[in-house]
Amino acid sequence: MAGSGRRPEHRGPPELFYNEAEARKYTQNSRVVEIQSQMSERAVELLGLPEDRPCLLLDVGCGSGLSGDYISDEGHYWIGMDISPAMLDVAVEREVEGDLLLGDVGHGIPFRPGTFDGCISISAVQWLCNADKKSHSPPKRLYRFFSTLYTALARGSRAVLQLYPENSEQLELITAQAMRAGFTGGMVVDYPNSAKAKKFFLCLFVGASGTLPKGLGTECVDGEERHQAEFTNERTRFRNTKGKSVKKSRDWILEKKERRRRQGKEVRADTKYTGRKRRPHF
Repeated sequence: MAGSGRRPEHRGPPELFYNEAEARKYTQNSRVVEIQSQMSERAVELLGLPEDRPCLLLDVGCGSGLSGDYISDEGHYWIGMDISPAMLDVAVEREVEGDLLLGDVGHGIPFRPGTFDGCISISAVQWLCNADKKSHSPPKRLYRFFSTLYTALARGSRAVLQLYPENSEQLELITAQAMRAGFTGGMVVDYPNSAKAKKFFLCLFVGASGTLPKGLGTECVDGEERHQAEFTNERTRFRNTKGKSVKKSRDWILEKKERRRRQGKEVRADTKYTGRKRRPHF
């Protein structure tokens, strides 16, 4: 159930799809690495972790450890769980800093109650919706995953699961099983009007309900905020990216700076040069 950083093509169970050749190809693909890093950064941001201490995180579908690299860079510790031996072999070769566990999360999260301060998952949870074996029941596997994850997380913590739902029914199934397991929260959709940049993050709370974060790129022209889970065909101010990475755009930079200001962090003042590409120096 490795997170490859792209929308997976479901051709058989993940432990077979992500064989040795696929594992190495994804890990060496610079575009995959970039996307994985971006989504990991966003997932960790949505966790709302305390800044005054390192945390222990669970990475579900950790793959070759690309998400874990970002977690380590942020000063946190992590344990990664994946069903693909080939992906974990690559993670070992890369000498990632996290601990690794081979296992099927559809069978449950095998950790003591309250072990983790948070959980992230990048493009992995939708694999649980596949019935790769006759004994597989997607609703039961999803409930087993979410119920044991709920137990393994500390009270007041969060789980942020980035996923690629195939359709609205699959999205509803995943969300319903999470809520049935005791989680509160909901879906955060970044850039809902962009075909390329649109991302789904299931943001779940353990214990007391929190305020669901706002999705990026959901601001209306008149300044009002749209609900994250709302789908619409209206264009947003990100419509002119013309296929370029939204992360590199001026709008994205301004929005991130504003979020940091709201968090009380020191941020450089906005100028006409903010987000402007610089000429290469020779």
